[in-house]
Amino acid sequence: MGSAAVKVKLMPDSPSADLEEIESRVEEIVVRENGKIAKIEREPIAFGLNAILITFAWQEDADRDALEEELRKIPHVNSADIVDFRRAFG
Repeated sequence: MGSAAVKVKLMPDSPSADLEEIESRVEEIVVRENGKIAKIEREPIAFGLNAILITFAWQEDADRDALEEELRKIPHVNSADIVDFRRAFG
């Protein structure tokens, strides 16, 4: 199978959560699963809370549910959801 462009939105459990630590843990997981990080963004939500948006290349046929579950296990992550998944060309 080919590669996919995946975008995951992670919500920390509080505004005081260490976003850099969460981002670092996400990078470790994605690289371990043979993915390649393309972009990391922060999206202001409300009252100082910021979501983390991670875009990365990943194998199209890999288990998405297992990835989401692994990301949810990161300390101080309240939720992790794939918000975009599309086949990458080129």
